[in-house]
Amino acid sequence: MRVSVIQMCSGSQVEKNIEQARGLVDAAVTADRPDIVALPEVWSSLGGSRADKLAASEVLPPAGSNEPGGLAYEFLRSVAREKRIHVHGGSIVERDGERLFNTTLVFDPAGTEIGRYRKIHLFDIVTPDGQGYRESATFGSGAEIVTCKVGGTEVGLAICYDVRFPELFLALRRQGAELIFLPAAFTLQTGKDHWETLIRARAIETQCWFAAPAMWGRHVDGSGETRFTYGHSLVCDPWGMVTAKVSDGTGWATARIDPAVTARVRRDMPVLEHRKLV
Repeated sequence: MRVSVIQMCSGSQVEKNIEQARGLVDAAVTADRPDIVALPEVWSSLGGSRADKLAASEVLPPAGSNEPGGLAYEFLRSVAREKRIHVHGGSIVERDGERLFNTTLVFDPAGTEIGRYRKIHLFDIVTPDGQGYRESATFGSGAEIVTCKVGGTEVGLAICYDVRFPELFLALRRQGAELIFLPAAFTLQTGKDHWETLIRARAIETQCWFAAPAMWGRHVDGSGETRFTYGHSLVCDPWGMVTAKVSDGTGWATARIDPAVTARVRRDMPVLEHRKLV
């Protein structure tokens, strides 16, 4: 399986973000012919106020149905159908009644939704540069651990801040995950110190491949404050080695997910069998 991780610099205007995503996906598919492409966290609407996020949010149709969705949902579905590939939709802003969720969607080559995950761990912290983030002021927290089948590979779903909670990734491994997607909008301050280190650690612990498409660059939040995301989208193997990476700027990187590597790592170091504690 060939996986392309897409790196974007999004703002709060959905139509412009879709245009950017379409160009990057088209280029990646033409150049590298991946079996699945993956977009970053909240790629369709980053920054702006809660009102902006509400305006950009979408009520999702029932999973697996042919009912129409919103702009971002239909874009993801159409890309899967047109390119005849799987599409991991990073995450978009989902509206469920009065609540918003940071939600991942996965589509098969027929455009059928096969995976849906709501971000569990919400980013409520102050970064080293003094900027405050309170994701729970906008989003509700998910409660389900989700895997889905992409071709013959069991895929685990997580989002951004989830990476700091290894028990989630152990649960995904126990549910059969061989490849875990981690779309993100990591802050520049935390990303430069922790992004790659955390992903490599989770890969080593779970003996899973990781595909981590990320936001890069500048956006403006609801209070008018400028924020910067770190980027450096990457693919990491089950031994913790980075096999593909995007540098600064928008773009993509592609890597081959080799199940033989997974099998060898798990055979030679059977940590799941050796685990004594829950």
